[in-house]
Amino acid sequence: MRTKAEVIAELQNMLRDVLSAASGGTTYARIARAHGYVDGYMRALIDLGVAEQKELVQIVAAERERASGPAVRVLGADDEIVAA
Repeated sequence: MRTKAEVIAELQNMLRDVLSAASGGTTYARIARAHGYVDGYMRALIDLGVAEQKELVQIVAAERERASGPAVRVLGADDEIVAA
């Protein structure tokens, strides 16, 4: 049986592959299939009690940030905020 650290590392590798495929111009069908594998893997981790949804969301967010940079810009106190 694999340890939690091993299955989380496998999930991180799968996420990296999906994100690099998406940014690399891979066809939609292949990306969709890879997303399905990752979704199923994460669902199995939740169903088996290996990980919680919050933990998996944090892992996905970290991998997205690693691949594409932060999702939002951090504003400082001096920045002017303009409403849309």
